[in-house]
Amino acid sequence: MTAATDAPGSGSKREQKTRERNLGRVQARAAVVDARAEFASTLNALEDKLNVPKQLGIRVDRAKVKARAFADRNPAGAVAVAIGAVVVVAGVVALVVRAAVSDD
Repeated sequence: MTAATDAPGSGSKREQKTRERNLGRVQARAAVVDARAEFASTLNALEDKLNVPKQLGIRVDRAKVKARAFADRNPAGAVAVAIGAVVVVAGVVALVVRAAVSDD
């Protein structure tokens, strides 16, 4: 081959159409790869969002951080909240026991 036939844009129209078709295929494959990656990331995001135990764990961790920050800022308030929680739990337990005893 000569330098004139090796230059870009040279060759027959058939060869140019073949190159264009091949380029179109390469672009289509790249688009498919991109679409698959985007689809996979969307599925992963949905899986994370719909995974109840994982979401519960994340929320519990956030609550722990907030509770520790609150206790550091206001220790007396944290003690008051803890005592209130104990009173509420004790009340619920007393009601359940009372209902169970009265059914017998």
